[in-house]
Amino acid sequence: MMINRKITGILPYFSLIVLSAFLFSCVPAQAGPTYTDPEKVDADYAFQGEYSGEVGEKNSKVGIQVIALGKGKFHAVVYPGGLPGDGWNKEKKIEVDGTLENGAVTFTSDKGSAVISDSVLIIYDDSSTKVGEIQKVKRESPTLGKKAPKGAVVLFDGTNADAWIKGKVEKGVLVQGTTSHQKFGDQHLHIEFRLPYKPEDRGQGRGNSGIYLQGRYEVQMLDSFGLEGKMNECGGLYSVKDTDFNMCFPPLTWQTYDIDFTAAKYEGDKVVSAPRITVKHNGVVIQDNVELPGNRGTTASPVKAGSEPGPVYLQNHGNPVIYRNIWVQEK
Repeated sequence: MMINRKITGILPYFSLIVLSAFLFSCVPAQAGPTYTDPEKVDADYAFQGEYSGEVGEKNSKVGIQVIALGKGKFHAVVYPGGLPGDGWNKEKKIEVDGTLENGAVTFTSDKGSAVISDSVLIIYDDSSTKVGEIQKVKRESPTLGKKAPKGAVVLFDGTNADAWIKGKVEKGVLVQGTTSHQKFGDQHLHIEFRLPYKPEDRGQGRGNSGIYLQGRYEVQMLDSFGLEGKMNECGGLYSVKDTDFNMCFPPLTWQTYDIDFTAAKYEGDKVVSAPRITVKHNGVVIQDNVELPGNRGTTASPVKAGSEPGPVYLQNHGNPVIYRNIWVQEK
């Protein structure tokens, strides 16, 4: 490729309020605008996203993720073999920056250039010869809209928030910062979530939330599209483990978690079997039967470790993250 390398039990409800207020106060300062409606975005949003196709004489498959950074600035990540979850085998990625001018985004390096216009990314070598033309793609999770199986506990179906403590529904979606009334042990959980588009923000200020199994173990939610997949990024087990693949789709895209969770087993106060978790993000396994700490929760967990069942907790981290189609199948 010619683009250059770069770069005991649940806490009282009052405690949850205090915890949420503390977490909100720790959110990094907002650097720029927040967009929550894909129909009301900036000009850069149309170029952001995933591109996939073949390049070169050997028609080698390549995937490219283009991240909008605000004010006409972009960053592209090139994946030899295809996008994460669609061919990339963890070969060395290539990264390059670009700029929007005259209705097109141009990326340049000493190895060549690439131009995005009308949802097509055209690649040129260092002699300005065209070597590839790849299309913008919009992937969708294979479990998006998955119906709750018979006997499952439906926590949210878009109609009301009766299953949640102080839950709030806006335009048929559940808003962040709420805890389920019902508590669970071993479980399979399905949730769909959408992250806001905050192009000028960075790191933990960019669409931050998380889902806590039993109120103890967090699977992070964050706009980490095109990033490394660290433990504090989307799909990471906060303070425990990075993802095997970063399967985060672009912001304002509906995404899914399908989580299998086995609770810790105790004899008295002693943990005899640690909790374990498997996470599918947008249909791809990113955490495979990972052992979690049995004697503590992950960072900022509102429920102490213990043998009792615990609730589903959707963290409020000061970002407008929304959820739908939430159900739990008890095991």
